[in-house]
Amino acid sequence: QAELLESGGGSVQAGGSLRLSCAVAGYTHCMGWFRQAPGKELEGVAVFNADDSTTYIDSVQGRFTISKDNVKTTLYLQMNNLQPEDNAMYYCAAGPYWNCRPQVKSDFTDWGQGTQVTVSS
Repeated sequence: QAELLESGGGSVQAGGSLRLSCAVAGYTHCMGWFRQAPGKELEGVAVFNADDSTTYIDSVQGRFTISKDNVKTTLYLQMNNLQPEDNAMYYCAAGPYWNCRPQVKSDFTDWGQGTQVTVSS
């Protein structure tokens, strides 16, 4: 079981950037970022797999970049050109599988507490 702690959320104007961080304690294989906007379901955003492959949902492809620093055991999500539709609580998650899918929440077994991202137009 892994313990995850997110940081880096905040408020920006549309077109701005933020970098989220997730400090990891414990052993993980795949990791990912999810988000939940008010009144909407939890949505997978990006996944970083144990083989260093990455997967993004279409709406963030080309704007968001997921990466992992194995020395610091930290997962990142660089978010550029943020838009109001990116408003959400963002969660870091970890799973026991070599490869996980952002569309499948059950691939992930450990979750952080979340960090809020607010984008104003």
